[in-house]
Amino acid sequence: MIATALHRALADPGPPALRPLPPRAVELLLTLDAPPRLGAHLRAVHDVAARLLDWLRPAYPRLDVDHDAVLFGAATHDIGKTIHPEELSGPGSRHEPAGRELLLRHGVPAELARFAASHAGWDRPAMSTEELLVSLADKILKGRREPGLETLVVGRLAVAGNEQPWEAFMRLDDVLDGIGAEADARLAFQARYPTG
Repeated sequence: MIATALHRALADPGPPALRPLPPRAVELLLTLDAPPRLGAHLRAVHDVAARLLDWLRPAYPRLDVDHDAVLFGAATHDIGKTIHPEELSGPGSRHEPAGRELLLRHGVPAELARFAASHAGWDRPAMSTEELLVSLADKILKGRREPGLETLVVGRLAVAGNEQPWEAFMRLDDVLDGIGAEADARLAFQARYPTG
């Protein structure tokens, strides 16, 4: 088998060193012949989500989070861009509902397909902690801070940690600063791969 640009994006060891996607996400991306840039982007967001979870486990052990759901959601949140590739390099939100429907058609359970539709709507009511974390990973990937989103996450952390919101914010802020400092390397990784 010839290694395509997509195969390379999914296996490239970096730099930066990025964790591999869950096997089911890789299978979906290969089946859909996803644009290589999308594969690279999903790897980067997945890695950021994994880093957030690595920090959350010991820092907030009482926070009820489905780690596998967050990782799968981060690995597939933009999969609708296989249908709307113009949104890889330009604005648009058509990929969000399209991605959810695409995942459902490929047998992904609704509780995992939801991330494709919800990742940009973090300010909607009744967002789960898992959805907020996928949204946060997608923002921090680029070093972008979204105060409203962070406030929602801090609220969940403060309750789980039985602490004041400012305390939870200070802890989260340090982690986000560290992850955000590597944004240029992640964006350069993505840029190595074509959008088509």
